[in-house]
Amino acid sequence: MIFLKFSPIIVMVAALLSGIDVKVAACYATIYGIIIAMLVEKREFKEVTNIVYEGVATIIEVFFILMFSYAMAEVFMATGVGASIIRISLRLGLTSKSVALVGFLVTCVLSVATGTSWGTFAACAPIFLWANHIVGGSVALTMASIVGGSCFGDNIGLISDTTIVSSGIQNVDIVDRIRHQGIWSILCLILAAILIYFTAVGMQFPDKAISAEEAIEQIPEEAWVTLEAERPSAVALLNQVKEGVPGYMAIPLVVVLGFAFKGIPTIICLLLGILSAFILGLGAKTIDFMTLSDLLFTGFSDAGNHSVSMMLWAVAFGTVMNMMNAFEPLSRFILRISRSVRQLMFYNGLLCIFGNIALADEMAQIVTIGPIIKDMTDENVEASEEDMYKLRLRNATLSDAMGVYSAQFVPWHCYVVYFITIASSIYPLHQFTFGDVIKYNYMCIIAVVSILILTLTGADKLVPLFSIPNEPQVKLKRKEDTPISE
Repeated sequence: MIFLKFSPIIVMVAALLSGIDVKVAACYATIYGIIIAMLVEKREFKEVTNIVYEGVATIIEVFFILMFSYAMAEVFMATGVGASIIRISLRLGLTSKSVALVGFLVTCVLSVATGTSWGTFAACAPIFLWANHIVGGSVALTMASIVGGSCFGDNIGLISDTTIVSSGIQNVDIVDRIRHQGIWSILCLILAAILIYFTAVGMQFPDKAISAEEAIEQIPEEAWVTLEAERPSAVALLNQVKEGVPGYMAIPLVVVLGFAFKGIPTIICLLLGILSAFILGLGAKTIDFMTLSDLLFTGFSDAGNHSVSMMLWAVAFGTVMNMMNAFEPLSRFILRISRSVRQLMFYNGLLCIFGNIALADEMAQIVTIGPIIKDMTDENVEASEEDMYKLRLRNATLSDAMGVYSAQFVPWHCYVVYFITIASSIYPLHQFTFGDVIKYNYMCIIAVVSILILTLTGADKLVPLFSIPNEPQVKLKRKEDTPISE
């Protein structure tokens, strides 16, 4: 009986490992799970599907957030928000000692603005890898730095699909989630930036300064062809950087982040971002009303084709599994080896890492492991609603952070494969390997190690807004209170 209840997970993993898209894999696993639920729970088809519909109905708001997030990303890229961020940042100047650091900071900000690590890397790698070539810096340091920076916004960006999906699965508000981890993320960024700078200084390269325009001019034609095929939006952004956009086009990002940290609802933040980018874009002559309509259509369509449908099936799958108490054996095992709530949360983080290693896809890990750690926490911890919400915030952060950051530790992960493929295409003078992705990737190393240590030791109380409650404020349920279902 236990095996039958857990078998939908096996179906999901098998489908993912065979190369089936996560949306279709979740669909297969959900349909199979419904059949198993009817057998083991002795319920009618209509009763089971009604429960699934009720589960999906609880996250309708997330679907709207996903659609507006994709739309805002399209508007930001088209109006010049992304290009203005790059141009402002590059005024710092590029030398052999600063190219990796500037690349890191630019990709951090741009990934927050666009919500995509892959798009950010595709847009910035040509600039900084060729700039690094001109000034004679370290390819490995620059490569790892822009990879780490690209991952930063994927983990904390208001419009990142991993942020939205991981928060939705844990049933927490996205703005609350960003406020919870915001200072921790910034501290990781600062420490990584310091290490990048001193690593570059320690390499004792000669000083030679260039501009972004010079770096873009060095990009060979074959690199442009590759980018056009892989990421057309990156080509448009690079052209905007080269041709120039007004500096005030960076204001929409400030508007979105400012209102988000003030606790304004996510939907309103996104709408304000779109509106401010449109108004300022009219002045910069980078957009008109019909273009805005086309961008909204593209954003809504892309969200529906990818994240919305994936989220729908992921929640349906999680609802079916929870209906059967399918995760109870795993939950009891983790509970047996846990001596405190903090240890339980620590093991949740490790489980996310193991899922990422096995599935080699951050979103597959989030939608597969996310419901498991949510169920384990909800079922095994006694806490007030406020304290339980804080634990859910940590679970959402762990699920996302381990999905995005720990991916760089896995040579066969889709992130690593993508980064190496793009880098090799646009900068063929270097043979990129896994070592180039992780050796100096201070951001990812610091993020993964620090969140696990802070969660386990309780040192997260030293980071404002990042602490989770301790015993006796929260406690694990006694074994006799959580009997295993037959």
